[in-house]
Amino acid sequence: MVRDFPDRWVVFRASAMGDVALTTGVLSWWHKTREMRFTVVTRSALAPLLAGHPAVDDVIAITQDEINGHDWWRKSRRIASDCLGMGFIDLHRSLRSLALTLRWEGPVRSYPKFGLTRRLYNLLPLGPLERRLLALNVPQRYALALDSTPPPASELRPVIHLSEHETASASQHLAHLGLTRPFVALHPFATHPDKAWPMGYWLSLIPLIERQGLDWIIIGKNPDHLEALDDPRNLTAKTALRETCALIAQARALVTADSGPMHLATAVGTPVVALFGPTAKVWGFYPSGPFDTVLEQDLACRPCSLHGTTSCRNGRECLTSIEPEEVAARLFETLDRSGGLVR
Repeated sequence: MVRDFPDRWVVFRASAMGDVALTTGVLSWWHKTREMRFTVVTRSALAPLLAGHPAVDDVIAITQDEINGHDWWRKSRRIASDCLGMGFIDLHRSLRSLALTLRWEGPVRSYPKFGLTRRLYNLLPLGPLERRLLALNVPQRYALALDSTPPPASELRPVIHLSEHETASASQHLAHLGLTRPFVALHPFATHPDKAWPMGYWLSLIPLIERQGLDWIIIGKNPDHLEALDDPRNLTAKTALRETCALIAQARALVTADSGPMHLATAVGTPVVALFGPTAKVWGFYPSGPFDTVLEQDLACRPCSLHGTTSCRNGRECLTSIEPEEVAARLFETLDRSGGLVR
């Protein structure tokens, strides 16, 4: 096979959990179609997402201190020097990744971020802008760093490779909690509070789940540890990232807001019921699993933010108008379709 570029590449994606998780399916696609192998540069906290990936030879984990200011300028020089002969794929498109691009001596590729289109649409939601954004989800945009045409979204779903030991440890953890029935994982948090469904709604959802013969666990890491919910099934901030993935993998479904764990669930094959408020499908982050589903309201003010950071003047109607009964009904429909509903 004649190559016009190296078979080993360095990939840079150092942002949020969901962003890094969404690279995993793209790396698998390039490995399958181009026989490529990768070194991934990402944040230390997110490096575990790449563990066991068959196309990833190495992960260069960078701390927050290393990626800031002059420290990153020195670190990027060392990375470029250590990776001579390899190509560079920028899946971040930031000033930080530009530092690597400027130092790289081999071929460099980047993806169409659609940053201007997204910002224009956020200000003026015109049809042509919407159609352009809806045409491709984020993994498909990533793939265009090398592919001339976007692969099908189903070929680029994120994937996390769990070991047998991790799966067994999760089963032991669940047994220790006393879970004997099939269960649903709940993630009631979001990085930006305006993307989160109200906490009282989550507490109302739990008895609806239990009436269906299902159990539940709460996963996630958040400053609000739900201390008011004194229950061993509340695992908030009690599990490491890989353990969280292994627990989600054994759940019948995950209910969550637009969040990183939403993509973790898809990556381990667990159906997702996602609640979208200030963000929307146009940004490219919809869950992509075969049974994944999204609840959202058709409001003129949506989407109001690229990342869910805009303060809401309408009392977060986009989320507060989604009732627990509606979420429960969608959850049970999803479980029925995926074969996870208890009979």
